[in-house]
Amino acid sequence: MGQDIGILVATAASIGVVHTLTGPDHYLPFIVLSRARRWPLARTLMITALCGVGHVLGSVALGLVGIGLGIAVGRLEIIEGVRGDLAAWLLISFGLVYMAWGLRRAWRNKVHSHHHHHADGTVHSHDHGHEGGHVHVHAPEGGSLTPWALFIIFVLGPCEPLIPILMYPAADRNVGGLILVTLVFSVCTIGTMLMMVALADRGVRLLPLRRLERYTHALAGFAICASGLAIRFLGL
Repeated sequence: MGQDIGILVATAASIGVVHTLTGPDHYLPFIVLSRARRWPLARTLMITALCGVGHVLGSVALGLVGIGLGIAVGRLEIIEGVRGDLAAWLLISFGLVYMAWGLRRAWRNKVHSHHHHHADGTVHSHDHGHEGGHVHVHAPEGGSLTPWALFIIFVLGPCEPLIPILMYPAADRNVGGLILVTLVFSVCTIGTMLMMVALADRGVRLLPLRRLERYTHALAGFAICASGLAIRFLGL
């Protein structure tokens, strides 16, 4: 059984990495929201890690319940599929709402000119927007429900490859193997999420996006919506 568990652990590690890399929903929402809301990297990574833990634990809990009730792998995968569709539609909805809010915010903060006429006949103009006057309401670095919304979506989002891997040591009543496989899969999944977010954060900061600065929220919403669409219709 030792050799079998070794194979399962290696499989769990490779699947955890590949599953995360090929699923842009595992890291893209954090990358674009970090840029839009000007989160420091430490906060972005903390939110990513928490969502990753919720993402994995949701499937672990389902798998353990299925094991306890003797539910077959096929039925658990059907339930995971339903959860996947729900998570995809939630991402799509969240992205669309956030994009609409971002477009409205960008329009309200559109820079415009004011002309001033003086008594001596001189005229001058200056440009300004209205963002500064509303910092107490819309400040990107302030408190927000956005991380909690992401957390809920990730808890609902399934880790489909985890269920079959869990069932084998469970069927053999190998509790140690079950825990080890779960830990390896979790560490590889969350570690890959953090790596992608950290690398992308450094890269995005180097991009010349100043002209698009006031559209970052709308672009973030579009990217999140696109992630949901990719999950729902492309199976990513």
